[in-house]
Amino acid sequence: MEPAGKFAARVHVLLARDASVGVALRRGPSKRVCTVLWNRRKDEFRVGQWLNGRIYERRCDLSPDGKYLIYFAMNGRWQSEAKGSWTAISKAPYLKAVAMFPKGDCWNGGGLFIDNTKYWLNDGCGHAELRNTSEVQRDKKFQPSQYFGGECLSVYYPRLMRDGWTYLGRQKVSNRSNIDVFEKPLREGWFLRKLAHAESGAPPGKGVYWDQHELFRPASDTLIKYPAWEWAELDRNRLVWSTEGKLYAARLKPKGIFDERELFDFNKLEFEAIAAPY
Repeated sequence: MEPAGKFAARVHVLLARDASVGVALRRGPSKRVCTVLWNRRKDEFRVGQWLNGRIYERRCDLSPDGKYLIYFAMNGRWQSEAKGSWTAISKAPYLKAVAMFPKGDCWNGGGLFIDNTKYWLNDGCGHAELRNTSEVQRDKKFQPSQYFGGECLSVYYPRLMRDGWTYLGRQKVSNRSNIDVFEKPLREGWFLRKLAHAESGAPPGKGVYWDQHELFRPASDTLIKYPAWEWAELDRNRLVWSTEGKLYAARLKPKGIFDERELFDFNKLEFEAIAAPY
């Protein structure tokens, strides 16, 4: 675990496709994470629940209506009924499972929502079933159109492409590092590029998988790099991103971003025991 205060909180956000809500996964220190509900119309935020463990944010998804969260977590308690790592489905933004599938290792895990009531479980090496629900159901026939291995990218990359990102290809940096490039059209002729790193021996404060971002405008041949943006997306007619444990939003003009404002500071959050209301 990192010493307290060494790194800012790490923030990854899941946006509901058909509802104006999102769930932020706020991590820090490394073995503690919480979920935060984001009302994207009012830019209001509410903590869901904390977990003493790790949630693999790139193996998570939010249902289109924003009601359910699928996530893959690990707390290392290998003799427990959850087997130390598990995939769960909960009622967003909480973590209390309405369906739980113990895993026992960190291969595969997590999944994607196909629609509001059906999901794909990233099974691979096999989950057990500890708890299930009739509220949402697993679709055993569905498979993502492309396969990206048995870890985070098997969920993350199909989720990006489902949500409007185009995969431009891979840049091999070294024998230990690759960068996969994704692009998404914005407004005013701009494109948002996501540089998805997969790196053994990543820089301090980064995991094996981490992202950087760029804005590119072909009409003016303008490229603006934002290496500190760890997550970024299009939210209706604005650009939103996280950096240094904070969430920001801005508009776009031909010359670049304007009207930038801070939406929420996740660094201020501290652990508290919160019970799910179900």
